[in-house]
Amino acid sequence: MRLAHYFSSAGLLVGTIFFAISLTPSLIPREGVVQGVISGFSLAAGYAVGVFVAWLWGFLQIPSVGARTQRLLRWVAIIFSLLLALGFLLQATKWQNSVRALMELEEVSGVRPLTIAVVAGLVFLLCLGIGKLFRRLFHFLSRKFERRIPERIALFAGFVGAIALFWAIFSEVVLTSALRTVDGIYQRLDAKIVPEMKTPSDPMDPGSSASLLRWQDMGHQGRRYLALRPMAKDIAEVTGTAKDPIRVYVGLNAADTPAKRAQLALDELKRVGGFDRPYLILITPTGTGWVDPGAINSIEYLLGGDVASVAGQYSYLPSPIALMTQDAYGRETAQALFQSIYGYWSSMPKSARPRLYLFGLSLGALNSDRSFDFYDIIDDPFDGALWAGPPFRSDTWRQVTAERDKGSPAWLPQFRGGAVVRFGNHFGGYQKGKAKWGNFRLAYLQHGSDPIVFFDPGAAYRKPAWMEKPRARDVSPDLQWYPIVTMLQLGMDMHAGIAPMGYGHSYAPADYVHAWHQLVAPAGWDEEKLTLLNKKLLKWNPR
Repeated sequence: MRLAHYFSSAGLLVGTIFFAISLTPSLIPREGVVQGVISGFSLAAGYAVGVFVAWLWGFLQIPSVGARTQRLLRWVAIIFSLLLALGFLLQATKWQNSVRALMELEEVSGVRPLTIAVVAGLVFLLCLGIGKLFRRLFHFLSRKFERRIPERIALFAGFVGAIALFWAIFSEVVLTSALRTVDGIYQRLDAKIVPEMKTPSDPMDPGSSASLLRWQDMGHQGRRYLALRPMAKDIAEVTGTAKDPIRVYVGLNAADTPAKRAQLALDELKRVGGFDRPYLILITPTGTGWVDPGAINSIEYLLGGDVASVAGQYSYLPSPIALMTQDAYGRETAQALFQSIYGYWSSMPKSARPRLYLFGLSLGALNSDRSFDFYDIIDDPFDGALWAGPPFRSDTWRQVTAERDKGSPAWLPQFRGGAVVRFGNHFGGYQKGKAKWGNFRLAYLQHGSDPIVFFDPGAAYRKPAWMEKPRARDVSPDLQWYPIVTMLQLGMDMHAGIAPMGYGHSYAPADYVHAWHQLVAPAGWDEEKLTLLNKKLLKWNPR
């Protein structure tokens, strides 16, 4: 009986409804622990809503029922909540398997409902404890303020003071300590040189003894990017004849400012003959400095290796953390590298310079988009860009999607007939433009099930446009919009969801082959050769 009085009946009822609907499908398949975390936060959010509604009811002095009826309603709410939670828990595995089937994954079974319930309960109790601690602090500060100021002002001051204190503790103690720990871990990983990645011996390779860039300053991802490239003999197995592609990478430790690193990148690119190739790719990596091998390998094969690429590191942290802590620095680095490379490229005679394309994946796509101003390039634009998995914060992506042609879906929009911007995925899309694709081309590669692309904070109070019919083929028809809960589901999909290759935020080599083939339009490729290339890239095993 005392336990029943400990919880708010309204909070428990609304919280259980939130908990139940959090078990329905979202974009990405979820393991039991991840689902439990989502459901725990959903239960806590619903509980807070219910408590607020009950408080508002009393604050407005709306008549309530008697004490005996309240006790009866409390037990009715508890029993109903238990039955509702149990019923939805028994359906949870079925719903997750419906998403897994869309992504060609095996079904799961076992103790998922029990795992979900235990994890959700622990998360809820943690949130409830924090909430009660906040409430006590609020009342304590309010009483202190009431001795000096009017009661209502004291209540407001107590509320603001409690928020400020909680935020100070979280940001200065919890968040700072966590970031410092993560930073140290990834810094050590970035500095690690694995035995199979020895300093290059060819003087024309970046990082060699003749290079302007030191091998130890490349960073872990930079060394992988340079060491694991396909060579002419690999590419020739598909194309017949080929050249060794040129790659340049400037690590975060190469110089102390973005401008100096950008100048090093330019000088090294000139040294190794990058501007003498017919194609040049300017790459903005992800937060860790990673360049997706499927992305760069595919264009190198399509162009027979006769291509140069250059990338500049701006962080060694995972993209979500880099976005929160180094957002401005990532943009500054991308802008410096673009200005350096584009500035030299635009000074070359048009007949003698390579075709210049930009590439970025995830956070790299966001920073690549931010690296230039259309007004600066309008008189002499580069040839195009491929942006894969652009985060929902990407300004150009948001504008184009919002202003898409009438009748085109938000997950694969058409914009002004496709004259400049086109969207595609592994189901197609780039060929659908009503207008001719011009000389300046922007291509977006995005899966309909990618939460990095389609997360929307506004999903807390409105249905996202990409959920309207017709939906993307890799999005479950059972996915429904629910206030607050859908936003929590998408948020967890974005940070903890792992999809198989070709779905979600995992882009397959075949996705890149299709996108690059449409964007760059290299000659000599038919469906048979493209199929052979896709098989080669899928089995890619560096020397």
